Amino acid sequence: MRPSNTLYLLVACSPLAFADVEFTVPAAGASVAGGTAFTVTWTDSGSAPSISDLTSYQLFLEAGSNTAPQQLYPLTTAGLFSAGNTITVTVPKGTGGTGTNAYFLKMISVATAGGTITNYSNRFTLTGMAGTFSQAVKDGLLTVSGTTGPAAVNNVAAAAAGTANVEGGVWGTPYNLQTGPTRYAPMQPIPPTAITATNTSPLWPTSSVVLASTYLPIPSVLTTQTQIQTFSVSSHANTAAAASQPTDDMQRFLNRWKD
Repeated sequence: MRPSNTLYLLVACSPLAFADVEFTVPAAGASVAGGTAFTVTWTDSGSAPSISDLTSYQLFLEAGSNTAPQQLYPLTTAGLFSAGNTITVTVPKGTGGTGTNAYFLKMISVATAGGTITNYSNRFTLTGMAGTFSQAVKDGLLTVSGTTGPAAVNNVAAAAAGTANVEGGVWGTPYNLQTGPTRYAPMQPIPPTAITATNTSPLWPTSSVVLASTYLPIPSVLTTQTQIQTFSVSSHANTAAAASQPTDDMQRFLNRWKD
């Protein structure tokens, strides 16, 4: 039985289904000196969504396995695609340990249509590192061979299908339901120019508070990332003429203070 043309099409397209941002620098297996500035470059892979359909991004350094990558350091949390497809970053030497092809990059991009897409770079080596890896990273590296990074996670397609929106994905998951060392907060709302709301009920239910009676464990959350705001503002010069000086009693009062 010969496979149908449709099957050939699906097989051919499947590797690119979630590829929009394709990292080109650092290249797979490259060596980069820790503690010094280096350039990160990416290009449009040619698959939807295109880079022109993305607005902002956050870039992180990660390590560990492909199935459970561990975030180590935020390289930028306010990147804009309008600024170009390259950025210069520096990884402090104490961020992690040494290991061949132990590191890779993660980019979380926000789409104009709503939703986010997360892309990973190929693996590379950071030399001269003076820090250490967590046990989770060490265990994860034992499962890795080669230079391929984790698979992309596309929430833009879900947004187009109506199952997510700009506030969905990792940004829309309640904080107390998130796991891992990095937590995500939704985009902060912009106050309107006039107050029209009459419903003053809380947006979210209250949370319980339990006072500690013993020493608490070391916190596992390293950082919280807030979704980049996509609003824009415009301004213009004030063209109104300046008011003339007073000529009444006020002016005589002001004249008293002249030198």
